[in-house]
Amino acid sequence: MKISLVKKFCCVLFLALSCACNQNPLVNIETKFGNIECEIYVDEAPVTAGNFLKYVDEGRFEGATFYRTVTLDNQSNSKVKIEVLQGGLFEDVHPRHLPAIEHETTKKTGIIHKDGVISMARLEPGSAMADFFICIGDQPELDFGGNRNPDGQGFAAFGKVINGMEVVKKMQRLEQEGQYLVPPVIIDSIRRIN
Repeated sequence: MKISLVKKFCCVLFLALSCACNQNPLVNIETKFGNIECEIYVDEAPVTAGNFLKYVDEGRFEGATFYRTVTLDNQSNSKVKIEVLQGGLFEDVHPRHLPAIEHETTKKTGIIHKDGVISMARLEPGSAMADFFICIGDQPELDFGGNRNPDGQGFAAFGKVINGMEVVKKMQRLEQEGQYLVPPVIIDSIRRIN
């Protein structure tokens, strides 16, 4: 009887420690409109998540902003409509940029563009560096095989907002010209919280 209780206790302790060790990193994005807390999927998207966390850990997002909002009303030239809020370093050439990373498709990672998913902005596969976007509503056209990008490779999703979608939606509705926020929203800090 005593051995059985000890075994059960050891199993529970082992499971608890395993869960604690496998916990995904959490990142907090602080703005004047509130905080956005994101879970980063390092196991599913190691290249993309690792790149994002390197920018976070090395302070490379200093001076970053949320600068672009894509709404149903501001994409008159696009046949495929999406809704996202985009942020990052904005400039094509920036002194804090790291080299572009390999493109991890949603087919490879299994992370699809659902409401709150965070993903990398890019022009062509293998060109993503620092800029990212947050999905507002489900956006299947951004997945592998989707029609938003002519190459059909989709975008590289790597995490999800777990707290603060109301902040994302508030920023999405701010004053804009075309698809650009006027003025952009300064990101006060991006840091790990676990």
